[in-house]
Amino acid sequence: MVRSLWSGATGMMAQQNNVDTIAHNLANVNTTGYKTEVAEFKSLLYQTIRTRSTTANGINKPIGSQIGLGVRNSSITSEFSQGAFLDSENPLACAIGGNGFFGVRGEDGETYYTRNGNFVFALNDGGGLVLTNSDGLEILNTNGQPITFAGTYIANRFQIGQDGQIYYPDGDGNLQTTGITLGLWQFQNPKGLDKVGDTMYHATNASGEALNENTNANVQKSTIRQGYLEGANVSIASEMVNMIIAQRAYESNSKSITTSDQMLQTANQLKS
Repeated sequence: MVRSLWSGATGMMAQQNNVDTIAHNLANVNTTGYKTEVAEFKSLLYQTIRTRSTTANGINKPIGSQIGLGVRNSSITSEFSQGAFLDSENPLACAIGGNGFFGVRGEDGETYYTRNGNFVFALNDGGGLVLTNSDGLEILNTNGQPITFAGTYIANRFQIGQDGQIYYPDGDGNLQTTGITLGLWQFQNPKGLDKVGDTMYHATNASGEALNENTNANVQKSTIRQGYLEGANVSIASEMVNMIIAQRAYESNSKSITTSDQMLQTANQLKS
């Protein structure tokens, strides 16, 4: 009876984490570049009641008896499916079509990766322009270096091609390449990336090293659409259905605890 109490409790805790994950997805439905997260479960250890044995007549009993001891969350993984392209009034907005990630220089000097292409130009210490995200973190080029220009450039006149090359008009208004290209990186296992918040990720042993699209011929190149942002890939309808399922599972586990408690109460009231 104690097993059923514990199994029901583990189920309630697991479903609570599931609801927390669903709520997080719904809260970020309008977050640029957000990737929906999915809670996954695993069964806990089994307790053996009867092992495989033989009867008194020597007949084999090939199947034993084992009782499970509940469930727990095994992982919460991100689904990196493509989000919808949303029109943006920001002329420097960039949406990625494909599996690539933008590179971002963190405050700690480490390189992080994101699908959020809501970029702006900021002034650096020398009065020049540096391409950053909305938090002021520097965006990296194909060489892993910040994208900077002299202070004589006008921020809203830059154009970005589908291959990430940055262009600027000459005196006659004709676009000329600046020789600088937005960096894009891919991972063998993006689900292994470590989430650090604000739709940014950090490479881990599970994700593998970042593969530079500019220098790696074995990856399919991504494309960039200027003037668009990639929306979250959260499906509100699916998340609402998942929430209902999780709520019913939570109620079922609660009912199993109530039933076990009633059975224990009945056993305690038995008289000889």
